[in-house]
Amino acid sequence: MSTVRRNVGRGGKSVRGKSGKITTPKGSSVAGSVAGPPKEKIPPKQDSEESESTDAVSSSDEEERWKESKHTNDVPSEYWHIQKLVKYMKAGNQTATIVALCCLKDHDLTTQMNQRAIQDCGGLEVLVNLLESNDLKCRLGALTVLSEISSNLDIRRSIVDLGGIPLLVQILSEPGRDLKVMAAETLGNVAKVRLARKLVRKCDGVPRLVDLLDVNISILRSQRDQLSEDEREMLDMARAGARALWSLSESRHNKELMCKGGIVPLMGRLLKSVHIDIVVPTMGTIQQCASQANYQLAITTEGMIFDIVSHLTSDNLDLKRQCSSAIFKCASDKTASDMVRESGGLEPLVGIARDKSVRDNKPLLAAATGALWKCAASEANVKKLDQLKTVQVLVQLLNDESEDVLTNAVGAISECVKYQNNRETLRMCGGIPLLVNLLNMTHAPLLENIAKTLKECATDPESMTIMEDLDAIRLIWSLLKNSNPKVQAYAAWALCPCIENAKDSGELVRSFVGALELVVGLLSSRDNFVLSAVCAAIATIAKDRENLSVLSDHKVIPMLAHLVYTTDDLLRENLAAAIASCAPYASNTQELGRLRTVTPIVGYMVSNNPRVHRTTAMALQKLSEDPQNCITMHQSGVVPFLLETVGSKDRELQEASAGCLQNIRKLALRAEELEFRGEY
Repeated sequence: MSTVRRNVGRGGKSVRGKSGKITTPKGSSVAGSVAGPPKEKIPPKQDSEESESTDAVSSSDEEERWKESKHTNDVPSEYWHIQKLVKYMKAGNQTATIVALCCLKDHDLTTQMNQRAIQDCGGLEVLVNLLESNDLKCRLGALTVLSEISSNLDIRRSIVDLGGIPLLVQILSEPGRDLKVMAAETLGNVAKVRLARKLVRKCDGVPRLVDLLDVNISILRSQRDQLSEDEREMLDMARAGARALWSLSESRHNKELMCKGGIVPLMGRLLKSVHIDIVVPTMGTIQQCASQANYQLAITTEGMIFDIVSHLTSDNLDLKRQCSSAIFKCASDKTASDMVRESGGLEPLVGIARDKSVRDNKPLLAAATGALWKCAASEANVKKLDQLKTVQVLVQLLNDESEDVLTNAVGAISECVKYQNNRETLRMCGGIPLLVNLLNMTHAPLLENIAKTLKECATDPESMTIMEDLDAIRLIWSLLKNSNPKVQAYAAWALCPCIENAKDSGELVRSFVGALELVVGLLSSRDNFVLSAVCAAIATIAKDRENLSVLSDHKVIPMLAHLVYTTDDLLRENLAAAIASCAPYASNTQELGRLRTVTPIVGYMVSNNPRVHRTTAMALQKLSEDPQNCITMHQSGVVPFLLETVGSKDRELQEASAGCLQNIRKLALRAEELEFRGEY
């Protein structure tokens, strides 16, 4: 790539040296004119309180002059040098402008003071205007400066306000490769501003940047010193384009446009590169785009998972983080999850979680544990993770201070403990007390995953004993007060096995002040998932007669009756179970009939879900204890459904269907008997 700086010979003519760089001769007039500080001084910024004061006394004036003098003395000489160069750019001819740009490039433009020097004297306007110049050297010099100073947030916004985005995008269509590289580098910085991302899209810049990624695979797999000058320029364009697209990919609309522009196969090719400065921004773009389902599918079908996994062993921590994050987003799909295992991706992910040297790198640790979480949804992956002793590694992270790390680590544990051997491992590693202690946290996703984990642990008698000793049930119950619907739902789901397996669970539930009232109150939620979980909890709680009495006093029957018209199968399943548990108490069966719940419940039998059939049959059996309900069921056409389900292989469904048919038949026989007696 050609550079801006050139050797300036006598007479102001530019001469390229052997190294391709330009320096200004020590004896040049421009260099001499900026050797010392200028005579003019920039007035310091006044303190807000002092500027508002209208009756300042002489002492405050002296203090202000002292501050002004101090401010002036604090400004380094380089500040004045840069401002003098900007003045030459404004007032000088073409040669002076080029020389000034070359001198400007010799300064460290990444420091805030030097960036401020350019801003304070209107240098940004000059640099943006130079983008429209007909002189190639001026444009290249301006772009080189802009690419460096645009790391500053205020300067990025100023470039956008000055109309620099359309000019930068226009340069992407020009033949000069060095111009394209600098323009793309600048866009990579400026596009971190939201408005800039929108303007690039409006100016049709996204397809042009995607075109920069089209590099031959042989170039990507060759070391830089083995390439020709043209091939190195191709690499530079790909690197700059990837950096710009990385910034642009924060916009959902840009992601869609990039996909339409055919970026996926190009990114797949760039991932095979041996050049780390190309792989990192490419991987960054991939992990940003992987949040969308169409990209997840494309990443899997293009076989990118194998290349992503291969970079997990890189020494570049940022690259490892991007790869882990991409797997985190893609591994929800079973095919992608299996590909991670088949390509040997689980070992490096566990290795990152185990490596104590990266414990301070929270983003990397969070990404790796997140990837393990999603991969653990596959049974085959869990078996592999068991061989790597992953649960033990994850338990060690339960003392971490990062909420993201904790959330993902607990999420991975929640998937692993679905299997008994891992529940035992978690208990032996001392993980249950750590999980119970985390119930005092406030981060909603973390609380969701803790509830999921403890729900599985509650099915293990020994783990349940530990949970009772730690008062875990009370803490889980308190999560029902959380404002987050998912936390409420998973807490209610977790309560079901806890109540079933706790010692003297009926008395335990009644010992919690206001607990049953809280559960009934959640039946007014508008979230079907919450309603399903609460109904499941009520079905479990109501198995204790005293608890059922308290629930009935809290008007649980009208609340349940209000939900019967739902079309959600999960809610239907658990609502029917709750009705089956609550109906036998006192006059609840008659009240449910009076509230017209029978006919809608009969309608549940048309569902294709066999679990809905089972709980519906159980509810109908209890409701059929009331003669009027039997009549309503018969009129609603329940008998053909029951005759079909009575032959089911599900024993509970079979018995409930038979019981309901028996009650209907008994009523019919009594009616016939009464009719017969009436005739005689």
